[in-house]
Amino acid sequence: MAGSVNKVILVGNLGRDPEIRRTQDGKPIANLRIATSETWRDRNSGERRERTEWHSVVIFNENLCRIAEQYLRKGSKVFVEGALQTRKWQGQDGQDRYSTEVVLQGFNGNLTMLDGRAGGGMSEGGQVDYAGDNSGFGGGSSGGGYGGESNSRSSGSRSGGSSGGGGNSSPSFDRQLDDEIPF
Repeated sequence: MAGSVNKVILVGNLGRDPEIRRTQDGKPIANLRIATSETWRDRNSGERRERTEWHSVVIFNENLCRIAEQYLRKGSKVFVEGALQTRKWQGQDGQDRYSTEVVLQGFNGNLTMLDGRAGGGMSEGGQVDYAGDNSGFGGGSSGGGYGGESNSRSSGSRSGGSSGGGGNSSPSFDRQLDDEIPF
């Protein structure tokens, strides 16, 4: 169908530590449970009310799985951008069951850590300071790291919460752009 969009954006907190499983060929799959809440005042009683929705998120991107495994913990605030997918499966009683999940895979997904609760290696604002080999934190956004999600410093790259980049952000990011960009 032309002109249709399947995009989900969530900003919420993890309800438990990420669950990391591996396929038979060793590729990681991360499962997250994210809570989003809204609050309001009841018109009649004036009491403050809250409603929490729980969302299942599945990450198939290897780099984002690595970030989730290393840095995310229960209570971490995250920004997630992905697509809705509904799976059909059979329960133990033989009945068909359906699960709707937010899926992050390939370059169509984005995961950004919004707070520094995970400690170690985190700076203010939840950004990960990284100055190591050239493995990078990227692979999350289709923008390939352009648009301010990642910037470089002489000591290494700094990725805004694991988003942006194609998986290989290096200290010489600015030199890689050169003048071959047509605009």
